[in-house]
Amino acid sequence: MASIANLTVKDDGSLEGNLATLMVTAPIAIVPNGRKAKDSEPDYRVISRKNGFELGAGWVKTSQAGAEYISVSLSAPELGQIFCNVANAPGDDPSKKVLIWNPPS
Repeated sequence: MASIANLTVKDDGSLEGNLATLMVTAPIAIVPNGRKAKDSEPDYRVISRKNGFELGAGWVKTSQAGAEYISVSLSAPELGQIFCNVANAPGDDPSKKVLIWNPPS
């Protein structure tokens, strides 16, 4: 499991941090989708904090163990399309999260 972002949970429920791969480093925010009108629409939007471009979206899912997590899809010319999940960061700080890349199987 490769971590591609370190994130901090904000008071408004958004997450902010830096996306970092071998070729891309970018400040991002994962923000609640306040315009969600249907179940098929994402629960979160992933936005570049540098230029405001939308890079992807996230959906709240429930694991087989019953824990909620955010499943994220990112898409950009530099990245292609990648899938990842927001997970707890190492340590005991609930305000720290990481974005874990899910490579294709």
